[in-house]
Amino acid sequence: MADEKKQKDFQNRVEELRQKEGETKKILKNKEDEKEGPNLEKAKLTSQKPVKSKERDSSEPAESPMSPVGLDIGTTNIVVSQNRRNYIDSKRELDAFFTVPKSKFAGNILKKNDVLYFEQDELFYIFGYSAENFANMFNTNTRRTIKNGIISADEKDGLSVIQAIILSMLKKPKNSGEILCFAVPGAPFESKDSGSVVYHEECLKRSIDHMGYSPISINEGMAVVLSELGDNDYTGIGISMGGGMCNICLSYLSFPVITYSIQMAGDYIDSMVGMSVGEPATKIKSIKESNFSLSSAPKGRIDTALNIFYEDLISKLIISLERVFSSSDQMPMISRSIPIVLSGGTSMPEGCINKFETILSKYKLPIKISEIRLAEDPLNSASRGALMMAVAESEE
Repeated sequence: MADEKKQKDFQNRVEELRQKEGETKKILKNKEDEKEGPNLEKAKLTSQKPVKSKERDSSEPAESPMSPVGLDIGTTNIVVSQNRRNYIDSKRELDAFFTVPKSKFAGNILKKNDVLYFEQDELFYIFGYSAENFANMFNTNTRRTIKNGIISADEKDGLSVIQAIILSMLKKPKNSGEILCFAVPGAPFESKDSGSVVYHEECLKRSIDHMGYSPISINEGMAVVLSELGDNDYTGIGISMGGGMCNICLSYLSFPVITYSIQMAGDYIDSMVGMSVGEPATKIKSIKESNFSLSSAPKGRIDTALNIFYEDLISKLIISLERVFSSSDQMPMISRSIPIVLSGGTSMPEGCINKFETILSKYKLPIKISEIRLAEDPLNSASRGALMMAVAESEE
């Protein structure tokens, strides 16, 4: 009799959880229906367009957009996405700079060669891919505006450089107050320093507002969900593996339920491998981005070290998923399996998805995973999702 009572109590509890899930879905669906309208439909149509992506040509003039804009300000790249008639236009510029002493002669040479720069404090601030070319010529490293995913505290002029890079691709909008949605990181996992993320977001908002746009922010992981998980009713886990951070978002029916970040990603791999084999991180980065594969046996010291630290990064990322999801009181009751989608430059080496699946199988998440897949366009996924949000938030 005791066993029958336990079985009945268990069945009642299961039914209660199913009802709760159904009620939650209904409430969220009603909220979604309230927002349903022409602009949300435009956002959905935007997600179905192909992305035409390219590195920004320094000789190409900036334009004044007449429609909403999506923006991803990353540790390595700044990506601007705009809605065209039949496609999404994404331009990418390197988020880096290099300074040289100011002189009239040097200024004339820079202009003649379409080098991007601005003047400040008796210096020429050369930025974007132009900065990388100069740094290589002088056999030194470029300086970075973003460190570990947020505005670098080591570079007092970092925000000025970010604004200059954006303005090299976008002029002030033709319609004042045009919406520009930009991706921001989540609060760092196991860190009490959430203030730096708040500072990062507010500084960017003020800078974008000063440029004549109406800024709105979106969590970077959520931007990946919007870009990639429309077929799943925007339910799943979006992970953006960039240069300075991995940003994670668990979304349920387009609502970001849990968001956070870990402050290690591609730069962590480059620096750890470089220290281990005695090579500059810039050289490791170049090798990683050109011919490195996680699906084949390592060849040599650098390949071996890259495999080791990729496994280390993925393991720490999955451990964070297990800990955050298991300890959160915000976990939704989801009976079905949900997908994980990876994006960002660090997710792009061949075999990364298989490596993620293998390591994940060693851990137990409090939620079932249906598949792990790579974003359709990993480098532009966050800016595309930000564009979708900007379109949905725009006025008629």
